[in-house]
Amino acid sequence: MQPFYSIIIPLYNKEKAIEKTLKSVFQQSFTDYEVLVINDGSTDKSEEKVKRFSDERLRLISTENRGVSQARNLGISESKGKLVAFLDADDYWFPNHLQSVFQLYQNFPEAGLLATNYQFYYSDKKIIQPVFDDIPTENWRGIVKDFFKSSMTYRLAWTSAVAVPKVIFDKIGNFDETITLGAGEDTDLWIRIAIDFPVAFSTEISARYNMTAQNKISFSATTKRNFTRLDKFYQQEKVNPSLKKFLDLYRVVYALKHKLAGDEKNFAFYYSAIAMENCPMKSRILLKLPTFILKRLFVFGRLLNSNKMYFNFYTRLFKS
Repeated sequence: MQPFYSIIIPLYNKEKAIEKTLKSVFQQSFTDYEVLVINDGSTDKSEEKVKRFSDERLRLISTENRGVSQARNLGISESKGKLVAFLDADDYWFPNHLQSVFQLYQNFPEAGLLATNYQFYYSDKKIIQPVFDDIPTENWRGIVKDFFKSSMTYRLAWTSAVAVPKVIFDKIGNFDETITLGAGEDTDLWIRIAIDFPVAFSTEISARYNMTAQNKISFSATTKRNFTRLDKFYQQEKVNPSLKKFLDLYRVVYALKHKLAGDEKNFAFYYSAIAMENCPMKSRILLKLPTFILKRLFVFGRLLNSNKMYFNFYTRLFKS
């Protein structure tokens, strides 16, 4: 019998987190699912930890290390469910997650992307709750009026809190495997879906983003990563101001990352495409700063983080 959900968990060296993540799956109130753990060449005890689970809904697929996009795409190709849900191996679902997404699907079957609210978890004393432009703060579910406008301050779609009808992948494709080491492959996919399909969202909190996790790929050095180029959306952003501003947000972030890394070529690529009227003054100042001053600010931000003050100027670039 076809399961309703296929849950895809890419796994690479997360031995300290994967057990808690899987337990959060098997504690779901909605139980009609299969779980595909794609072991992407782990060299620690991650696979051993997965094998401790005997649930018949669990499938472990081991491959050589090829990256998160390839791992997720392999999971999609092996999936049997009507909806494909994603969960990173160091994140966590509350017991209501799959039921909440199921209710969204029942109410809005036309949606190409189904998303729920989530938390950023730093510690038991530091949990950040995102809020979204033009979305009520609680007790709301519906089709999002403007996905890109609502994603300016926080991302409305976060990988461990979304599901996609499997038929959508046949229409818009899978994760872009040319984007590596967490450099925007998920954002690229959500953009492609949101351009062509409605996005349904629930303010019900059902997932937790673990900001303290080990071996986060987003921490990889900029020069080792292939970022999403964003120019593939050139035609669409010309007629969609919200999309243009949303893309410019990422262009600012990617430009700054490459400037910090001393990569002037890619800095210029992203910088040249930014419409400065879309950027607050603080973003314009950072883009114009000499690299040595920008590096000092970045080090200062890391120092604050090490003292649990949780400052990240990237997340504040578009806040007025």
